[in-house]
Amino acid sequence: MTTTRYLIIDKKNEVYLKIEADADIRRELGEYFTFEVPGFKFMPQYRSRHWDGKIRLFSYATGQIYAGLYPYIVDWCNKNDVQIVDGTKIKDVPMSAEDTNRFLKALRIPKITIRDYQAEAFVHAIKKGRCLLLSPTASGKSLIVYLMLIYNLLRLKEKKNDKILIIVPTTSLVEQLYKDFKDYGYNSDRNVHRIYQGHDKDTNKRVVISTWQSIYNLPKKWFKQFGAVFGDEAHLFKAVSLTKIMTKLEDCKYRVGLTGTLDGTKTHKLVLEGLFGAVNKVTSTTELQEKKQLADLKIFCLILQHDKGAREFMYGKTYQEEMDYLVKNEKRNKYICNLASDLQGNTLCLFQYVEKHGKELYESIKRKVVDKQVFYVHGGVDTDEREEIRKITESSDGAIIVASYGTFSTGINIRNLHNIIFSSPSKSRIRNLQSIGRGLRLKDNKSNATLYDIADDLTHNEKENYTLSHLRERINIYNEEDFNYEIHNVELK
Repeated sequence: MTTTRYLIIDKKNEVYLKIEADADIRRELGEYFTFEVPGFKFMPQYRSRHWDGKIRLFSYATGQIYAGLYPYIVDWCNKNDVQIVDGTKIKDVPMSAEDTNRFLKALRIPKITIRDYQAEAFVHAIKKGRCLLLSPTASGKSLIVYLMLIYNLLRLKEKKNDKILIIVPTTSLVEQLYKDFKDYGYNSDRNVHRIYQGHDKDTNKRVVISTWQSIYNLPKKWFKQFGAVFGDEAHLFKAVSLTKIMTKLEDCKYRVGLTGTLDGTKTHKLVLEGLFGAVNKVTSTTELQEKKQLADLKIFCLILQHDKGAREFMYGKTYQEEMDYLVKNEKRNKYICNLASDLQGNTLCLFQYVEKHGKELYESIKRKVVDKQVFYVHGGVDTDEREEIRKITESSDGAIIVASYGTFSTGINIRNLHNIIFSSPSKSRIRNLQSIGRGLRLKDNKSNATLYDIADDLTHNEKENYTLSHLRERINIYNEEDFNYEIHNVELK
């Protein structure tokens, strides 16, 4: 006779579920929700033996697990013949097509057409209450946020925690969302409070847009005022400081994360789903390009062929030694400088190291060109100056922006951008796709964009160098995204 196995699940709060079950079930759940972190063997905590390289999403001792992983628990129970006693009351909110149309029409957003996929993403988020919306850069995520904002302001009205928190990674994005809401017809001046360096943390306004850096150390009681939270660029929320924010929002029922891409690992996906909710793919870059809602993209992978002396010199060097050599290489920098100077239209040249590389590129390009405006953007350039550069570029046709990945790969919208140069090699899936997205917005007289992906061949004795192998990883991304690319070998002179 088979004994029925049971699992009791309930809400502890809006962050965690509480599971009660026999020890064997808890052990099995613990194993199921335990994952090795990619690259853990190279991390200092692992090397110092303070950590085993694993992330555990279920606590055997307390029975706690992120509320957003509820569907995974149900699925596991169904597959393992475990009966659920469910006290969570987690269920979809009904929303008919008639209700949706009535709400969207009532908004009367000026001069903007709500696209089908934006409306569908909005409905999905409202029905589920919590989710992670996966939608590429330039797909109009700010409009989706706005639709959710207005709806949740209505359904939270008269509740104790009636405010809405919108978390973004940069001050530029705070200001951009503030402006976007104005463009949609909302009175941002009266209703929206902005928080970043130097701004007051307390307000009577119901909408708060903040950088995560400004609020992650605030006490738990400060977060009790919010009934809904939207996390823009949600892929960043795996960071400890951002997880800290989300776990302080114990009374916040409605949670939506928005991102253009995930890093492709199961651990990253599950942590984010735990904090927000299940992933929902809104649309893709290629779908929007086919509908002519994004610019067509052409990628040129330019592999710089270094001479024999350079190959021999770099043989056996570490990754960091290779990077230091490449960013200081005069021939390489001269090639990038000439490329940026000769391109037609506005160009964004992205680099990784400010002092080692960015400054040299900027000064070289500025010396070479006489008929183009050249700008230099890095973490030390304040928000107002970045916004001024963006405005100038929007009205120009030959500007060159030399910018760090950290400042311009995320959150800066320049519709009038024609070319992107990857001057520093990177294998980060998120960084690459976010950076590409900078050039995909449409504008009058602009229907396509070009990416120049600079790579380096320092192969010696059939041993491939680090950054050349990183190009292969980027090409894998281009294949997965169905991007149009060509590979060209270029002799460095």
